[in-house]
Amino acid sequence: MQKDNMFTSKQQNHLLALARKSLNHYFTTGDVLFIDESLVDADLTQKRGTFVTLTKNGELRGCIGHIEPAQEIYKDIIENALSAGLEDNRFVPVRQEELSELKIEISILTEPEKLIYNSPEDLLNKLRPLVDGVIIEKGRQGATYLPQVWEGWEGKNVKAEFLSSLCQKAGLPEDEWRTGSLKVCIYQAEVFGKK
Repeated sequence: MQKDNMFTSKQQNHLLALARKSLNHYFTTGDVLFIDESLVDADLTQKRGTFVTLTKNGELRGCIGHIEPAQEIYKDIIENALSAGLEDNRFVPVRQEELSELKIEISILTEPEKLIYNSPEDLLNKLRPLVDGVIIEKGRQGATYLPQVWEGWEGKNVKAEFLSSLCQKAGLPEDEWRTGSLKVCIYQAEVFGKK
């Protein structure tokens, strides 16, 4: 995760409030929240990749986002909060009565960059735990882990285990990263919320 925050605590709090408001608004009205862009801080109208992660009692409850910039940050947060709550197919949709128990974390991503590597060892050496989010692709299969996902990994083989898990997430053999056939991209994220 990046050391220098691009967004002020006021901007971060605004986005966290927007994510929660998006869920509350949907459950109250059945509609997607609309915000007048003229009332939005100009920094939040940049186009960037974003993810919204929902947790409940310390357990993941939903996580959806866009790696590539899809739309303005504030719009992406509104959309991804709803998608994380209602469309993450790993979980049953969030219920209205759960909203007060949910913690929200937002990740705003840098543009992904292709990682050039010439061997499995070189790939391992170039990855930076807790700094790099990793995207792998082979053909039509692909997956990503956000930089903060590294937090769950420990031990001397952490990078290898991380990549093996990511391969499995993509529906590939867990040792596919050792073949040199994967396209690998990395990105960083400014992460806030979930307190």
